[in-house]
Amino acid sequence: MTTISAAIVKELRDRTGAGMMDCKKALVEAGGDTDKAIENLRKAGIAKAQKRAGRSATDGIIHSYIHPGSKLGVLLEVNCETDFVANTGDFKEFVHNVAMHIAAANPMAVKREDLDPAIITQEQEIATELTRQSGKPEHIIEKIVTGRMEKFYQETVLLEQAYVRETDKTIHDLLTAIIAKLGENVNIARFVRFELGVTAKSSKKEDAEE
Repeated sequence: MTTISAAIVKELRDRTGAGMMDCKKALVEAGGDTDKAIENLRKAGIAKAQKRAGRSATDGIIHSYIHPGSKLGVLLEVNCETDFVANTGDFKEFVHNVAMHIAAANPMAVKREDLDPAIITQEQEIATELTRQSGKPEHIIEKIVTGRMEKFYQETVLLEQAYVRETDKTIHDLLTAIIAKLGENVNIARFVRFELGVTAKSSKKEDAEE
């Protein structure tokens, strides 16, 4: 049996933020291979996060971020299950990072379902027309339009956007990771992005109409 030292357990904890017992278990299962242990922890965390995703999240915080220069700002609501988690440094750091991402990436909505149907229809019509004008055969236009719409969602939907500070991860990946780390369901509820001289952009259609 592979001997797992306290030092390597601590190193894994520092790298992943997982609990000591979880780190030791992952290292034992990986035969002491740190990289494999990290992958095991990631898989276990995703599984746990998926189970927690359906739980009620009625606590949380509203966070304000003002970009240097004071010409751009974000108000962001993120929910969790308890006030205890809402006040942890990890939760607050996650919320702050998401707010900074929103300021930089300018998403239109948190998830696809929040997008205005009129905007989706307009994008589909534009994609269809551009595809026809390119001379593509009629029988493959629908497939090409579907691909262009997927790219549109990846560029405009917060959860599907590549995180600006780590472009190999999406905001959904960050959300899954924080759920696994905190042991509670976490939900990005809504945001409003303010830019000097530009109409404020709300992630909720009903908020924008008020």
